[in-house]
Amino acid sequence: MAKRRRNRRSGAAVARLMLSPMARRVLLRLTGAACALVLVAVLVGAANQPIERIVVSGALQHVTATQVEDVVRAELHGAGLVTVNLARISRGLGALPWVDRAAVQRSWPRGLAIQITEQVAVARWNAAGLLNARGELFLAHTNLARPDLPALAGPEGAEQEVTARYLQMQQRLQDLGLALTALTLDERGAWKFTLADAVTVRLGRSDVDARFGRFVLAASSLVRTHPQDIGYVDMRYGNGFAVGWKGGRAPAAQPLARTGDHSHFNG
Repeated sequence: MAKRRRNRRSGAAVARLMLSPMARRVLLRLTGAACALVLVAVLVGAANQPIERIVVSGALQHVTATQVEDVVRAELHGAGLVTVNLARISRGLGALPWVDRAAVQRSWPRGLAIQITEQVAVARWNAAGLLNARGELFLAHTNLARPDLPALAGPEGAEQEVTARYLQMQQRLQDLGLALTALTLDERGAWKFTLADAVTVRLGRSDVDARFGRFVLAASSLVRTHPQDIGYVDMRYGNGFAVGWKGGRAPAAQPLARTGDHSHFNG
């Protein structure tokens, strides 16, 4: 009798350990997922090789391979080829003074391929800085500025405005055979520019586009004819302009009304 009772208790315990069909399916799925995660971890670990090779490409004149390698090593933080943060390396390279864009890709096995696009300086800024064509001051202080670059100047924060106006003016003047060498926006908001023969053209604070257009149409021919004789051209008149002659007088053959060392032209 006692033996039969023990058998019944044992059978009940076994029954309690039996799983329903749904529970078995859930357990099988969990087991499969765990196996998959383990497999992924094994594969990632196998592929996550240390980075041993860095290939740098691009037309580089100011950025060195050593600078690029230093940035990459500083941003790796022990990561391998799979776990390396490419975006962070790209941002680090973009912080280098002469780097405009940096594209970083994995290069199997155990390498990184980096494409560098350098900044292109279109003008000097306030004597010591360099601007690109977007008006971005990518170097605030440098001794490497080419002397043939035009000299742009203006208040802090006006870089893009001055660069945009320079590019607009430069193209129109170039079509006339004139070279724009300097453009200045002063603290009062007045504009002036200088040509290759040291002729300064004053545009003032208002109607700048209209005054520049009037210079192109009316005064530029005079500058082309007498580049060595003209000191400045003042376009700050309602319908004309004034010319300041070097030496205080106009060329003898020039038919114009003079007042002191100025000649006044009506548009």
